[in-house]
Amino acid sequence: MNNSKPWKKYPLIASELEEVNQFIQKTIKTPHKSLQTALLQMADNGGKYLRPSLLLLAAHAVGKANKQTIKLASSIEILHMATLIHDDIIDDSDERRGNVSIQAAFGKDVAVYTGDLLFTDFFDLMLNAIDENEYLARNAQTMRKILNGELGQMAERFNLKQTLDDYLGDIKGKTAALFRLAAEEGAHFAGGNIDQSSALAQFGENLGIAFQIVDDILDYSGGKQLNKPTLEDLATGVYSLPLLLALNQPALRNKLLPLLNKKRQMTLADMQKVQSILLDSTVIDDSHKLARQYAQKAIDNLAIFKPNPAVLLLKKLPNTLLTRSF
Repeated sequence: MNNSKPWKKYPLIASELEEVNQFIQKTIKTPHKSLQTALLQMADNGGKYLRPSLLLLAAHAVGKANKQTIKLASSIEILHMATLIHDDIIDDSDERRGNVSIQAAFGKDVAVYTGDLLFTDFFDLMLNAIDENEYLARNAQTMRKILNGELGQMAERFNLKQTLDDYLGDIKGKTAALFRLAAEEGAHFAGGNIDQSSALAQFGENLGIAFQIVDDILDYSGGKQLNKPTLEDLATGVYSLPLLLALNQPALRNKLLPLLNKKRQMTLADMQKVQSILLDSTVIDDSHKLARQYAQKAIDNLAIFKPNPAVLLLKKLPNTLLTRSF
């Protein structure tokens, strides 16, 4: 196991996250040894296990984790891995979690099928854990939201007229939907009532939106510690919150348009100029402000819960993610 075990931060669920890791290692199977090694390395190296942690903390907020919630936590991390592999194909990314990406190592064709293979692993684990039609449908709906969010983002590439509502709608699907599912399933399958499950679902959604906004900020302001390239969204025409806020300011828009109109012909120097314009303005601070608003909404969603160790950790999580550099 990687020395930087993510669950060291959460002693309350450390043993359960270890079980999640073991489940993932046992579940990801392919007869192609080099690909198997790469997938297990991807699972083992740099993964924050944020979504499984969220599911398990939600379970402890209302009761206790159990074998069912551990399987579901494993399935959600595998689903997340599948979406990352497909993201790297679309973005032509050479790195993932500090290592060579699957698509860079094996080619796009193999990467497509590898992501699809992980989708089947997700379904196998999920079907093994759930026998309620409502939550089987909920998982399918979440996948649909994720894919529609990604498709919406692709449809908006290089669109200088994209609105903030467009952006929020896309990230609510591509990122926040899985956070929402994780928190809701953790509560439900640990015995939580409808109000508790609903509150944690909303918590997960608001947390996911805040998380993605910070991720988009780091694409401009982050450094080598991210284990992924900066300016990647800009290079592929994905205009995230900092750039959209800048485009809404006439003075900044006039500076940016000659660069952005080059689209895929933008050079590294052009992109660095865009980055410099944003960093020298207020848009990074303004983006952080919106992230803080969603983080506070998430904290407010927990008001119905009596304090316990898991609830206290959940209340700290939004602000922890706001100040992250990973």
